[in-house]
Amino acid sequence: MRSTLIIGLTGGIASGKSTVAKYFADLGVPIIDADVIAKSLTIPSTKAYRAILIHFGKEVCQNDGSLNRPQLRKIIFTKPTERLWLENLLHPLIYKEMRKEIKLCQAPYCILVMPLLVETKDHRFRKMINRALLVDTTKKKQMQRLRQRDHITIAKAKSILKAQCTRKERLALADDIIHNDKTPINLKKQISTLHKKYSTKH
Repeated sequence: MRSTLIIGLTGGIASGKSTVAKYFADLGVPIIDADVIAKSLTIPSTKAYRAILIHFGKEVCQNDGSLNRPQLRKIIFTKPTERLWLENLLHPLIYKEMRKEIKLCQAPYCILVMPLLVETKDHRFRKMINRALLVDTTKKKQMQRLRQRDHITIAKAKSILKAQCTRKERLALADDIIHNDKTPINLKKQISTLHKKYSTKH
């Protein structure tokens, strides 16, 4: 019996990863999303949630007890050591959950949405995939989408993009590339082509 092909979907912020993942899901492809897993691991009452509150304090907790994720993102964005602490806490848990979900997958291939595939120092994530699929777009498009999505200034958007790895670094890692700088029809056409390729690849 042929094993499931594991595709690691990655890309810079506001490149269109969620849209691409949705289109693959519409084709019946199983989607395993690192961000979704991370959120489920940090709901109130979990060990990770308690560890985060002890480490960062009540400033990352909202009135209803849930994590103030925008505030947490702000902290780890401005303090690399805090980001590393959080990654060291969550990455082993995310990896374990991903492995569990992969084992349950019986489709020809599945998509692992991994925004930090290039940035992470935890090479287990790279080793768990068969191919890296990059959602690529221009810096101008990223800026437009990021500002529109998060309602931020040009200066803020530039600082966020600057903190990420470069487009060149992502392209160097990619086995396959989706160019998300044209129309939705063009995007769906590229995904359809890859779907056929992945569905028959041994």
